[in-house]
Parts: sequence; structure tokens; C-alpha cells
Amino acid sequence: MLSATVEQCVNIKFLTKLGKSATETYNLLTEVYGDQCLSRMHVFEWFKKFKEGRKYVRDNPKSGRPSTAKTQENVEKVARIVRGDRRLSIRAISELTNINKESVRQILHDDLGMKKVCAKVVPKILYPRAKGTSSELLC
Repeated sequence: MLSATVEQCVNIKFLTKLGKSATETYNLLTEVYGDQCLSRMHVFEWFKKFKEGRKYVRDNPKSGRPSTAKTQENVEKVARIVRGDRRLSIRAISELTNINKESVRQILHDDLGMKKVCAKVVPKILYPRAKGTSSELLC
């Protein structure tokens, strides 16, 4: 099933081929889609693109920086650093790897199963607990 935006772009392309104007196209789309209709500006932009000969209704892929630094390569890099010196702070790991602090924190917590204890990160399960004994860490 097509998303609402792609569906509307298909309709804009169809109405462009029928020879409708951009204003007529926008009015017809608002009549059909109501509140879910693309904004007037977007309808006019797509109309212009189709008038100029564009064939595809989906946006072009965008290049640039990835949306997150939490890649498998970065997880392995952080894991190597933590195995080398587990007493490093999140800030220090962030500076060594050139990854922002929040991404480093997420990698340590979610992927490597570590948590913050006394401003340092350590494995969540420190050692097995024996019955009747307290194994809490004191800072």
C-alpha cells in the first residue's frame, strides 16, 4: 500500500498530465484528502517537478551524515576501548572515538550491557550473588 504522500504525488502527476493547473490540482486534492492533504507549497513544488519532466513520485535519496552513530563498527570500537580500560568515563570514550556522549552511553547500556556506577561504567552483572549476602558496591 502506498503512503498518503506518495499517493498524492501520483495524483499530482496524473492531474499534471491531464493539463490541470497547479491551483486546480491543489483544490482537487484538498477536496479528496481534506486535512491529510499536502500543503499548498508542496503541491506546487511537485506540480512544477512533474511539469519539468520528472518521472518518479518518491523523493530522491539523501546523502550526508547518518542519523545515528550507533553502528556495529562503533559498538565494536567502544567495546575494545572499554575492555582495554574499564575505568574510562563516557566523556573520555567519546573523545577517543569521536562519537557523541549520548551515543556512547546508549552503546554501553543497550549493546554492551553496562551501567553507570560511581561515574564509571561496569558490567550490569558484577558477580553472582550468594543467598543471604549483600553484594552492593560502595562508592
